[in-house]
Amino acid sequence: MARRPVPDPSGPPGVEPRQQSTIEHLRSLATQTIPPLHPAGIPFVAVPAAVAVLTRRKRWISRPATIFAAASAAFFRNPSRVPPTESGVVVAAADGEVALVDEVVPLPELGLGDRPVPRVSTFLSVFDVHVQYAPISGAVETVTRTAGKFLSADLPAASTDNERTSMIIRTDDDVRIGVIQIAGLIARRIVCDAGPGDALTIGTTYGLIRFGSRVDIYLPAGSVPRVQVGQRTIGGETVIATLPQAPA
Repeated sequence: MARRPVPDPSGPPGVEPRQQSTIEHLRSLATQTIPPLHPAGIPFVAVPAAVAVLTRRKRWISRPATIFAAASAAFFRNPSRVPPTESGVVVAAADGEVALVDEVVPLPELGLGDRPVPRVSTFLSVFDVHVQYAPISGAVETVTRTAGKFLSADLPAASTDNERTSMIIRTDDDVRIGVIQIAGLIARRIVCDAGPGDALTIGTTYGLIRFGSRVDIYLPAGSVPRVQVGQRTIGGETVIATLPQAPA
């Protein structure tokens, strides 16, 4: 008498190894295609999704709720990124469009001195991924929250006038980078999960700005920008600058 195939003890009961392999493959594809949510977005997706299910017979309620849940899931998506292996570079902290590449005096709360340094500013529209990625590996030195206005984030004045959260990252080579999350016209909530003493790895998620915003990065004097105004960036991957070489 022919023996039946023995099911994989690690798989679901009654599922043959070949079926289990197919299920795992589809699950892996779904995970790669559909990015996970940032935890801050879970309520914005779960609540309207629940409303849509509970009111499924009332389409005038369920349809808008479904659309809102889907839009929130897209907005709060948190895709993983693969940072470059090149040493001495700074990557974009956010997805978006480069709005400014210039030299300015750093904001006072950064404590980076009173001389102009290179700055790269990225504007995020409501359609961009809104999580922020560490632009370089290092330890968080300070995190400062500053109250302010809610001007449109694409205006130059937004850097100094808008509500913002400023962070200093110090590398192992004693290089200090200023990263600023700036609220916009619609964005009214900045989330920064990093705190003083935390160790950040380049390309990992550290925060979020809800619904349209801007991120400015202040670089050490002598850094060489590698992006141009109007260029699209991918947070955690696009190299925006090369740090100055340490003296031999």
